Amino acid sequence: MDLLAQSLRHAFIDQRQLGHAQYDPELIINQPDENIFLLNTLQEELDTSETFTFSVAFVTESGLNTLKTHLFDLHQRGIKGRLITSNYLDFNSPDIFKALLKVPNLEVRISDKEAFHAKGYLFEHKDHASFIIGSSNLTTHALKTNYEWNVKLTTYHHGAIIHQMQAHLDKEWASAQPLTEDWIQAYANSFQPPKYRDTSILLDPAKNFIVPNKMQQPALDSLIELRQNGADRGLVIAATGTGKTYLAAFDVLETKPEKVLFIVHREQILHSAMASFKRVMHAESDDLFGFYTGNKKDSQAKYVFATQQTIARDQHLHQFDPEEFDYILVDEVHRAGSASYQRIFDYFKPKFLLGLTATPERTDGYNLYELFDYNIAYEIRLQDALEADLLAPFHYFGVTDFEKDGELISETTQLKNLILDERVDYVMDKLTYYGLDKDKVKGLVFCSRNEEAKSLSDKFNARGYKTVALSGSDSQDVRTKQVNRLTSGLLDYIFTVDIFNEGIDIPEINQVVMLRNTQSSIIFVQQMGRGLRKHDDKEFVNIIDFIGNYKNNYLIPVALSGNSNRSKDAMRKTTLNTNFISGLSNINFESIAKERIFDSINAVKIDSMKELKEAYLELKNELGRVPMLIDFETTNSFDPYLLANKKDNYPAFLASIKERDNTLSKAANDILKFLSREILPGKRAHELVLLNELAKESVDTLSLAKIQTILTKHDLSHDPITVQSVVRTLSTDYYAGSSKKTYQPGQVVTIVDEGINLSPGFQSAKKDSTFLHHLNDLITTATLLNDGYDKSSDLTLYQKYGRRDALRLLKWKTQLVDQNIGGYTQDKERKIFTIFVTLDKGDDFTGAQVAYEDALLDPQTMTWFTKAPRTLASPEVKILQDADDWQIHMFIKKDDDEGTEFYYLGEVTPDVSTITQLEKPSGDGETRNVVEMNLHFKETIPRNLFNYLQ
Repeated sequence: MDLLAQSLRHAFIDQRQLGHAQYDPELIINQPDENIFLLNTLQEELDTSETFTFSVAFVTESGLNTLKTHLFDLHQRGIKGRLITSNYLDFNSPDIFKALLKVPNLEVRISDKEAFHAKGYLFEHKDHASFIIGSSNLTTHALKTNYEWNVKLTTYHHGAIIHQMQAHLDKEWASAQPLTEDWIQAYANSFQPPKYRDTSILLDPAKNFIVPNKMQQPALDSLIELRQNGADRGLVIAATGTGKTYLAAFDVLETKPEKVLFIVHREQILHSAMASFKRVMHAESDDLFGFYTGNKKDSQAKYVFATQQTIARDQHLHQFDPEEFDYILVDEVHRAGSASYQRIFDYFKPKFLLGLTATPERTDGYNLYELFDYNIAYEIRLQDALEADLLAPFHYFGVTDFEKDGELISETTQLKNLILDERVDYVMDKLTYYGLDKDKVKGLVFCSRNEEAKSLSDKFNARGYKTVALSGSDSQDVRTKQVNRLTSGLLDYIFTVDIFNEGIDIPEINQVVMLRNTQSSIIFVQQMGRGLRKHDDKEFVNIIDFIGNYKNNYLIPVALSGNSNRSKDAMRKTTLNTNFISGLSNINFESIAKERIFDSINAVKIDSMKELKEAYLELKNELGRVPMLIDFETTNSFDPYLLANKKDNYPAFLASIKERDNTLSKAANDILKFLSREILPGKRAHELVLLNELAKESVDTLSLAKIQTILTKHDLSHDPITVQSVVRTLSTDYYAGSSKKTYQPGQVVTIVDEGINLSPGFQSAKKDSTFLHHLNDLITTATLLNDGYDKSSDLTLYQKYGRRDALRLLKWKTQLVDQNIGGYTQDKERKIFTIFVTLDKGDDFTGAQVAYEDALLDPQTMTWFTKAPRTLASPEVKILQDADDWQIHMFIKKDDDEGTEFYYLGEVTPDVSTITQLEKPSGDGETRNVVEMNLHFKETIPRNLFNYLQ
């Protein structure tokens, strides 16, 4: 049956009939908890369209920003579109009309219809058209957070509905007025801009003073509880812009200390900190407040605001009694490991010490958590703060950096090439397209070195911008003066390297430009955070990141997601699926920039002992104890699989970093080695529930009937073939070749006629409480990882599997060595056919190897070639010519840089009409017979994964 007809029958006549994802009518409702948004569908449709027309009453800059990188990529392919909008109710701002004019492949017209309230999106593809009609305008609220109803329908080009829609749009287009600069100027003359509220501050309208916000109130409650429990110190971890200083002031108001010391790293922030305290304290007299800095020494004030550099000097410390301050607050307390801070902490004896930081992570080994007795009073990171609407939404654009004559910007690029006029013009073009207008922007530009910052500032100024470069050599007065010029509109940008990474509060910043390599995820978030503080004149902040050919590009998805577990698959998923970000923020990459991130992910070595040890110590410091594998998974701080398998097992890793001696027996180590490599990934739950049972002191044997009962209790499949597969895994009988040799000493059970017995090694090992501790940790961690898998199916769509795992989970009796599988294999008895495809095989074909041209044609179809030599009479080809009662499973990876695992894309069916025998050249200069065919996927490949694999 025709696929569209099949989908229409499924949607409108009988839901029991199978549809087809590409053509199925769909009701689209924003579901933030499930990361499902209308925006996803719009982006996917745009990416594959040959032309498009939008007819929407309301458009916002933030709404357009969600599509800009997609429109740019379409422009690179020569694809254009149209937009019909209006000035209905004066909702659309002059700024959005200016922004629309900058999109080169988008023609815009203004409808003169009264009460123009259309909301429709038409996408024309090669062989069909799709349109979305409903309640959503082109705004981020409508595309991501509002409760909206929209319906997507698909039609062939000769359908009546598409002709009706095209005719109406063409008529509307003909009567609408082209968008021009003159029209925008006339419209702007009467337009009144809205104001945006700073939610780090809440005003009680009845009392006209500040009250705690969503972050501050629970943090205050936690601090009160800490003190009630006898604690004399606490640490608050909160994203930049959430109101940490106000929180500190509220807590001082709560505790009513006799004298307070507030310590900051830089003098520049002291004045704003004092102002915040005065607002909270309702202070009428300035005499209560004083500075202790290089220039002022107000030591007698009740509230002393001091710079660390000044008060840490012995001659100033000893001006105060060690118990003079009963409440001390330290901002940016992640710096506490320095000698000057240590002098302060060693000298003063306050009744309560409060530390504030957005980034407690350290790379110098200092244990910040220990300083605060592991009392984390409250923690709110970037994602949570965005969800709570405490920060300005951000629009992140990952754009491609300049390239000349094939030479890419990298860590080693010479200064002269960083400041080329061509690069300056290129950067300006990108800022014009993605950024705010020059008369609106108040931006920071982060560069790789001071010389670059100074030269780029000069070249921007020569082109009509108002900018300045600042470095560590500039005095505090100079910095303050230039920041004031920026906030008052006298400057467009400040160029710098790192002096604004932290310790600076400029809420007016509405654009952050990154012209440097991402050195660490912490610095990335710090620099991005400069623009996240809310301000009345700011709806959102633009983050424009120029992505060169940097080795550290893999840190970009780590920083944006907050996921630091160093799993390459997690990094790829974050780069592919950018809809994880909360609220009105959005993340978009140009396609080439995205490829550079993938290249970096593939190339980076993330399991070096240095990386592993740093991750280990960081979590140990936070927990105040030796972390187990489950701790790394629950805190999302590092991939437990990498830690457990760097050495033979996790106890062996702990011994290698001299944390603990490995006192386990050889048998215990061998068992943990086997389980760490094969069972820890959690790809099947069956082995885990059996291991839990086998670990019990009273259990040394299980009958087949008992095994089935255990699996049934956990709602797991328990047919004889499944049970056989599970026990052959735990006995290591499944494994062959070198795997068998490696794993057999670690077998958990031996198979007997009516069930299984514990292996002698396991029976001996489980008498050791240390072994049981690590075994239970491994089982618990693997069980948590198994939550990402479908327990009702042998394989889970779009998860990754190696050949050995795939065949084990499909219940092959014995492992086939990878080179014996090659591209595919089959179990004729059970009629299961598995295909493993590497799409980009490289150019290194030797001997009889054939340069196969396997390719994804669309999200439902691929072209696939058999091994060579094969003909239409070959046994596997005959199977595929009549495969109705066969399961054919498809596993695909992009290239060998991804490692040995493949994405599972589900079952496929051969298109018999396309099965063709032909000849292909091989590496030895000969030609060999091969069979080509198209395969249809039963489940449509998600568009972002399809785009990545192509």
